[in-house]
Amino acid sequence: MAMYESEHTKFMREWMAKHPQELEEQKKGRALWWDKPQPLQTQEDRDAKVPVKPYYYDANH
Repeated sequence: MAMYESEHTKFMREWMAKHPQELEEQKKGRALWWDKPQPLQTQEDRDAKVPVKPYYYDANH
């Protein structure tokens, strides 16, 4: 059974096959924006400092 593949996905597969040097650029871009270790303090800052209400949408509490 064949799985659906969008036109964009097909285009990108063909384009990357024709331009293998772009894989290295893609990795550089990903490392620049995404693949960075996060300090523990950053995670602690994201944690809620205010207790969550039992029923979030109840405006009376």
